[in-house]
Amino acid sequence: MKKITIGQMARLNNISEQTLRYYDKIRLLVPDTVNRENGYRYYSIEQSAYLDMIQYMKALGMELKDIQKYLEVRDPSLIQSVLKQRRSQIDAQIRELRYQKRAIDRTLKNLQHYQTSPPDSTIVLEYIEERYMYCIDTKMNFYDHGVEVYEEMLRKLKADLTTNKLPQIYFCNAGTILRKRHLEQRRIFSSEIFVFVDKDFVSDEFITVIPANTYLCIYCDQFEKEKEYINRLLLTIEQEGYLIDGDYICEVLTELPYLERNKRGMFLRLQIPIKFCS
Repeated sequence: MKKITIGQMARLNNISEQTLRYYDKIRLLVPDTVNRENGYRYYSIEQSAYLDMIQYMKALGMELKDIQKYLEVRDPSLIQSVLKQRRSQIDAQIRELRYQKRAIDRTLKNLQHYQTSPPDSTIVLEYIEERYMYCIDTKMNFYDHGVEVYEEMLRKLKADLTTNKLPQIYFCNAGTILRKRHLEQRRIFSSEIFVFVDKDFVSDEFITVIPANTYLCIYCDQFEKEKEYINRLLLTIEQEGYLIDGDYICEVLTELPYLERNKRGMFLRLQIPIKFCS
């Protein structure tokens, strides 16, 4: 039987000599013969079939230790078990990639919105489509304290996402809600924090639906201005004869790619759903 060198074996099978040496080292695929005088390794062409099996199982995502075990025991049930486990891992990876892709799409959309938004303090009427949010009540009024408490609220939100096994990719651009009853009383109170989520990725039990509506919005580049800007929205609603038609939302359009004195850089769209008097 013709013997071929390690270099020839590598070229014939489109594999590196280094990989063949490693397979020899771990006893996964050893040369057919080794010259004791010079240490040269020689393979038989028939060993290519064995190498084909190894490469195929690697392509399926199997680890070398599992391939080696299967080739030693030759038990089909073993490879079935390994491949079922690998399939479950792939399914989980696909879900994670879908989450990431949707998050990238959402971030790109928000960045585009930020780049084309009107400047700080601009008030506009906007129609906003139906949205879905994951919301928790932290029992702390954000407006009594400011950004420090907002950071504490974020920790609670992050922990809650983990508890409910929701993708951490949603832990981004968290906003706050001021309920309609407080708005109507001109009481600036919010203990609820939220993130927008995707309806097809998150169970309905965790979703709060924000209906499509016309919103009176004001754009804001600093948290410290928010209370003043809420009052400006309320004054405009009163002057224009609009009716408050739902909860106030502080939406973080984007977290800017810099930190100023360790504080988050954010651009906000403050919004109150309204309806027109007939």
